[in-house]
Amino acid sequence: MAAEPLAQFAASLRADVEAGRIPGAVVLVARDGEVALFEAIGYRDRAAAEAGADAPMRKDTIFRIFSMTKPIVSVAAMMLVEEGRLRLSDPVARYIPEFAALKVAIEMAEPDGNFTVVLVPPAHAMTIEDLLRHTSGLTYGNVGASMVKRSYLDAKMLDGANTAEVLARFAALPLADHPGTVWDYGHSTDILGIIIERIAGEPLDVFLERRILKPLGMKDTRFQVAESERGRVAEAQLPLRLADVSQRPRFLAGGHGLVGTVADYYRFAQMLLNGGELDGVRLLKRETVADMTSDQLGALAAPPAPTPGAGYSFGLGFAVRTGASPVPGSIGDYYWSGWAGTSFWIDPKERVIGIMMLQAPERGYDCWVRMRTAVYSALAH
Repeated sequence: MAAEPLAQFAASLRADVEAGRIPGAVVLVARDGEVALFEAIGYRDRAAAEAGADAPMRKDTIFRIFSMTKPIVSVAAMMLVEEGRLRLSDPVARYIPEFAALKVAIEMAEPDGNFTVVLVPPAHAMTIEDLLRHTSGLTYGNVGASMVKRSYLDAKMLDGANTAEVLARFAALPLADHPGTVWDYGHSTDILGIIIERIAGEPLDVFLERRILKPLGMKDTRFQVAESERGRVAEAQLPLRLADVSQRPRFLAGGHGLVGTVADYYRFAQMLLNGGELDGVRLLKRETVADMTSDQLGALAAPPAPTPGAGYSFGLGFAVRTGASPVPGSIGDYYWSGWAGTSFWIDPKERVIGIMMLQAPERGYDCWVRMRTAVYSALAH
């Protein structure tokens, strides 16, 4: 890869830091298993640095990766599928009886302009496949407008709750759509994490550590940060404050709960690019990874903007490029991102991995597009 475009991108991030647009970032680009760019830029904690503390960004800085948790939990589920302990066609209610009576909300317009909500039985049972590809009818409620979506937002589904309380909240609300009919980004992977716990007979963090994190050498990826490691955690710029990660959450959210480092996620991504194996450790069959990173939506309703974006569909845990997109890339590349500004993508055609971690929600997409532009410019030389 040509060095100049990557160096220019790193310089642009330093300019962002100097202008106060981001506190700092760690970025990594690799091709064929060889690292072409790995830099720590700016501040781990700008407020602490401005107060006189030693708080530079370092390559081993720990980030809240938010929804980049989802691909890891999706891999965990597919490991159970390969072992015959779980099937994609299994109804979710088999493992979560609390979901057996869920209804679907249908909003009907009245002549006076108001809406009436009618609750109907699901036309199809919600399945494990629906959870993996976000066609479950579960939602976050922050994209689109409906009474169901507003009810999800008002209920604060995961806030301060344990697993039983989380399931009670979901059981009390209707689905936004019939399962298997509409892609809607939401709490599907949180429910998938609960199913993994029930099948494995152990907490999600224990299962992930035993089956994925320790075998891959992802030593800094977990649901909480030990007190001795708190000085490595990246923080957002004030006044934004991110979740406290010093305590183990009451509910281990499979959709957004992990923290980790760029180096850790690189090992996870390289395992995927290798077809499920890294350094002699195989987590998944090559065919399983191929299925996960292929379009699994087909003729279903197109995913709404801005996620996963023009030219992308969805597989089993990843957005998958299927056509023309304003974002540089190749057909078949796949990615996901986290709310606070973390993102990664894997391009099997070019054998490239790109990972960026920062804690600046409003800047993540812009930095991600610039990074991809620089990478594909470097490949063109």
